[in-house]
Amino acid sequence: MHPPQQLSIGNRLLSSLSANDFASLQPHLEPVPLDIRQVLIEPNTPIAHVYFPEAGMSSVTNNSSGGKIEVGVVGREGMVGLPIVLGIDQTPYEHFMQIAGHGWRIAAPDLEQAMAQSGSLHRHLLRYAQASHVQVSETAFANANSDVEARLARWLLMCHDRVEGDDIPLTHEFIAMMLGVRRPGVTVALHVLEGMQVLRAKRGLITVLDREKLEELADDAYGLSEAEYTRLMGTGR
Repeated sequence: MHPPQQLSIGNRLLSSLSANDFASLQPHLEPVPLDIRQVLIEPNTPIAHVYFPEAGMSSVTNNSSGGKIEVGVVGREGMVGLPIVLGIDQTPYEHFMQIAGHGWRIAAPDLEQAMAQSGSLHRHLLRYAQASHVQVSETAFANANSDVEARLARWLLMCHDRVEGDDIPLTHEFIAMMLGVRRPGVTVALHVLEGMQVLRAKRGLITVLDREKLEELADDAYGLSEAEYTRLMGTGR
């Protein structure tokens, strides 16, 4: 197996590293398929690997007796296993693949050792941690202050940011679970957005037709965390 070359890496966090910092991770990066619903990190369990998706999207969920509620998403812009960067070996949240894809993984001890040897690598990953924190905070803001249509618009925009093209493979049931609302509410909201010609919804597939109008519908619920990511990491969608 040939080691990955930084110029061909599809993960934006890895591609934004300095050449020296990427070289410190390069021998330890292993290509992996990321299947739909694959659990990457179990709650309250030591984290064995950190993942850098190149395609697909992972959900970060709070699992309770009432079901799963999504608190964050990770795609090709970031990494799954952020607690390792913060010096913590586990998390109360589950991380699983919401949209299938592929990427790279590194054993947690190898990443820890690389960060211990390179302050610049650690600082760069901490910048991503800040961007991730803002995303989670914005999710709480959206859930408290936005109606279902705006929350749905925000969530679809976040998915759109992390897939190739305009097709997003999602079911109504899955969207309802992620937004923490009843499925009929999601169906109605999708019909509203379809009527506005913002999207087209088929069984298991949503196609974004008008991203600009979707951003207008999301209003203040979308944009702040994306701008913070661009400010800190120097790369956007």
